[in-house]
Parts: sequence; structure tokens; C-alpha cells
Amino acid sequence: MYRMVEREGVIRIPPEMLGEQLKDATSFLAEGNFEGRMTDEKELILLITDLEPLGDGHIIHGDGGVYQRVKYTALVFRPELHEVIDGAVVEVLKYGAFVRIGPLDGLLHISQIMDDHIDIDVGNERLTGRETKRDLRVNDHVRARLVAVNLNEKNPRESKIGLTMRQASLGKMDWLEAERKQPAGGEVE
Repeated sequence: MYRMVEREGVIRIPPEMLGEQLKDATSFLAEGNFEGRMTDEKELILLITDLEPLGDGHIIHGDGGVYQRVKYTALVFRPELHEVIDGAVVEVLKYGAFVRIGPLDGLLHISQIMDDHIDIDVGNERLTGRETKRDLRVNDHVRARLVAVNLNEKNPRESKIGLTMRQASLGKMDWLEAERKQPAGGEVE
């Protein structure tokens, strides 16, 4: 999910910044040019570190800026299909719950929460199992598996990530803790 990778890119230094130190100007501009953007490898760049200018910059006729090639280390986020994640519920709707997984949100559809009919209480932001009485609310911590990943390269916040908790060892953390304390074949103590 999170990785540190080495990358290279080009930064345009506008004319008004040409009097500044090259390292300072490129570091400042790299944040705006790279952070928060999706790469060709479908990774969301979260943070740029260890930025180094490479060689001399280039001037293009008719453009007052300087194009500087740079090398940098990036902290990237890449959700992988079938990956198990821990996250927090950030919103409850009539069709499920959104779970924050790193910098993005994934949808936990109502059909993928538990093996029970679910009563929906949108006003109180709560989903409750009819027979089990287990509930899911905003700020609950959950463990889920990614079942669909469709990243939006132009606007990463609009990416579509599908989650499930309907498998062994997945669910709300409180449910998992109660299952661990339960003796084999018996009731919760």
C-alpha cells in the first residue's frame, strides 16, 4: 500500500523565481507539481523528499521559465486488489459506509458488511445487524479487503474502491476482539 520509490521529473521554474537558490526553488515547486498527483504506475504521490536537481536547466524559446530535471524520493500510496486494510468509518449512508484507507476512501457496500439483514439508521449514522445486533458507526475501526480498485488519474479523490468484510478475520475491530475471546464452539464470555 505505501512504498518509497525513486523518481525523476521536470519542474518549470518561472522567471520570478530565477534569483532564488536552485535547491530551494525546485523543492518548493516539486510539492505543487508532484504531491497529490497520480503517476503512470497508478500510485498517488503523498510526499517528496531528497530532491536533487540533475544537470543544467533548459530554456525553451518564447518561454521565460527554466525547465529543470530533478531526481527525488517519493512516498506513494497504491491500493492493491485483495489487500487487507485497516481503516476508520467516515460516513454512513443508506447503501453502506465509506472507510478511510490512507489518503482515499473506499465503499463498504451494505451487502458486504456482515451475514445478517442490516437495519439502516442514516440519521444516527448507524448500520445494525437485525439478528446479531452488531452495529457499525462513524469512527469505528474496521478491517476489510479490497475487492475493486479503479483509480481516477485526473482526480484521485474520485477513485472507486470497493471493500468487503464478509470473510473470516474481517469486520469491525470490536467484533474481531470478541471473536478472539470466544472459546471454541461456545458463547462469548
